[in-house]
Amino acid sequence: MSAARQPSPTVHDEAAPVPASAKKPRAPRARRAAPPRGVRPAPALGGEERARLLEGRHHDPHAVLGAHAQRGGVAFRVLRPYAKTVTVLAKGLRTELFDEGDGLFSGLLPLAGVPDYRLLVAYDSDEIEIHDPYRFLPSLGELDLHLIGEGRHEQLWKALGAEPVEHQGVAGTRFTVWAPNAQGVRVAGDFSYWDSLAYPMRSLGSSGVWELFLPGVGAGALYKFDIARPDGSHTLRADPMARSAEVPPANASRVTASEHEWRDAQWMANRGARAPHQAPFSVYEVHLASWRPGLSYRQLAEQLPAYVKELGFTHVELMPVAEHPFGGSWGYQVTGFYAPTSRMGTPDDFRFLVDALHQAGIGVIVDWVPAHFPRDDWALAEFDGRPLYEHQDPQRAAHPDWGTLEFDYGRKEVRNFLVANAVYWCEEFHVDGLRVDAVASMLYLDYSRREGEWTPNEHGGRENLDAVAFLQEMNATVYRRCPGVVTIAEESTAWAGVTLPTDAGGLGFGLKWNMGWMHDTLRYMSKESVHRKYHHNDMTFGMVYAFSENFVLPISHDEVVHGKGSLVSKIPGGDWWQQRAAHRAYLGFMWAHPGKQLLFMGQEFAQGSEWSERYGPDWWLLDDSYAAAGDHRGVRTLVRDLNRGYAAAPALWERDSVPEGFAWVEADAAEDNVFAFLRYAQDGSQLLCVSNFSPVVRHGYRIGVPEDVALWHEVLNTDHEQYGGSGVRLLQPLRPEPVPAQGRPASLRMTLPPLATVWFRP
Repeated sequence: MSAARQPSPTVHDEAAPVPASAKKPRAPRARRAAPPRGVRPAPALGGEERARLLEGRHHDPHAVLGAHAQRGGVAFRVLRPYAKTVTVLAKGLRTELFDEGDGLFSGLLPLAGVPDYRLLVAYDSDEIEIHDPYRFLPSLGELDLHLIGEGRHEQLWKALGAEPVEHQGVAGTRFTVWAPNAQGVRVAGDFSYWDSLAYPMRSLGSSGVWELFLPGVGAGALYKFDIARPDGSHTLRADPMARSAEVPPANASRVTASEHEWRDAQWMANRGARAPHQAPFSVYEVHLASWRPGLSYRQLAEQLPAYVKELGFTHVELMPVAEHPFGGSWGYQVTGFYAPTSRMGTPDDFRFLVDALHQAGIGVIVDWVPAHFPRDDWALAEFDGRPLYEHQDPQRAAHPDWGTLEFDYGRKEVRNFLVANAVYWCEEFHVDGLRVDAVASMLYLDYSRREGEWTPNEHGGRENLDAVAFLQEMNATVYRRCPGVVTIAEESTAWAGVTLPTDAGGLGFGLKWNMGWMHDTLRYMSKESVHRKYHHNDMTFGMVYAFSENFVLPISHDEVVHGKGSLVSKIPGGDWWQQRAAHRAYLGFMWAHPGKQLLFMGQEFAQGSEWSERYGPDWWLLDDSYAAAGDHRGVRTLVRDLNRGYAAAPALWERDSVPEGFAWVEADAAEDNVFAFLRYAQDGSQLLCVSNFSPVVRHGYRIGVPEDVALWHEVLNTDHEQYGGSGVRLLQPLRPEPVPAQGRPASLRMTLPPLATVWFRP
């Protein structure tokens, strides 16, 4: 729970019920012996209703509090803990109410109707004039409630949570929360000195939504919901729909309103011009908190776009930025699904960063985690006293790998919460893609579970049909509402149709991480060169299924942590030169291979140590004071040139997802550790990629090529001196000879550099 906070005694929020000097343990207070002049006693509350109101179990406090016309005039009742007096103010009216004790004040005034009134509340040493929250009509419309009830509110964040609004001509904040199992809900915050008694919320019928408009509360206010569970106990919870939160480990929600003025109109208008699987798409994966440790979102906006643009990546992928309590989870255990983490600034500061990346021509993908959530007792777990966001079945709810809880995808309100959240990041923050984490754990009922720990679906299978329906709904909704956005599945199994459209029975993702290719090729690279011939098919097997989905080739954060070592350190070798050379050759092979590219930060300059969220990349490796800095800068220069060459060669991306875009030239030279293949653009233009993963120079090596190309030019060589290579290059164009090779009528006779990849174009 967040610690109680007290505003400055010289600044009075209109909703504050009591100054700090008046706060003391609550005790029942006796009714005044003599009534104030001009007011008669209001009808007394029944004992049960009074108890429900004071204990936070009342479903309709507006029926009891506020002003109500009745026989004999208008009855006023106000709940103001610690107040000395409460006075009703209206045109021509100033009447003090009776003190009923326990913070309740009431009176019956001889009025013909309810006036436009305010309250003057006096404390021991202060007096404030405020609007009465209980004189306002519900601030949430019937359409919103209908859509929430149907589980179809695609902009749910505009109906639930804390929204600064003007209601009935008065500025304030509308608080709404879904808690269908609660006996009652109250809102507490720094505006009430964290005393929840003063602000009970009303239930809006069968929707399960509770609502209260608080005049005078605005952006910046901290709040939580005090929920009376079905058993009568209370729990203080952060808002599931909060758009901002305190900096962890504090965890209160914060009222926020965006004032950011977007400057990326051109980017937004053009981003959907080409389908991502038919366009250049190379991704730099970033953990924002550690890329340059200590930088805010706005400081990152000054450095990250320029760095990524210089390297030529088309996109950045940000590891989860949604609010999370434990930094060591890297954002993959989310408590605030609608709140960018406040560790680096405000939601508008995050918008500023996205805007800056767009203005630099760089797309923004955000990791999104709808598979599970942590069990923190101030967040989503048993939110209103019973399983709500998690599945009712404890076996289905408990995630066996991470000690977290899985969402109940079969509950329409939970699906709505998640589908709207996907839309929220795209519409409110202009993100261009969502990389959906841990999709496999969602799809299978037996994921990481032993026999007897799971229940088959209605057809007797292991597929989680609710999760399938949710993912299809999410993808269909995002693609319909947000043109140009791409969704990407981190799905590690052979589930069919991950990137097949939903109307064809697929899950509807735009791209899928190729985990098999990643594991296979890294296994090959981890072998000594003399042993690689026994693992040759690890580099070729990916082409067996390369066109079954639209793939991303990921060298992500998961491959460079937890003892796995960095990319370059996975590679054995007699010295660092060989390791860096093989690293460069692998990147050259990867960038030419069918599929989009993703590289985690630090791997672009061959960082030797594995990543730590505490320290981030080893930028010192690029400093002139380090003897080997030139070699590391050389690798970074190679990554820049790979991206530039890739973007300039439609053969490498136009036909990524169809067999016509690829042809093996040499796939069986296991003894030589050599691979060669051709890539084709839509217009038939070609690019030839040749890789030699042995540390020896191979002279006079023949590579079969089409006979209709007059000359082949080297356009990229990872053994170039500027990259840290040995400089074995093909400076003159190669002319095909009428010598058959690899089943082709003509061939090139070339010298293959050691541990290198070379690209050729006609």
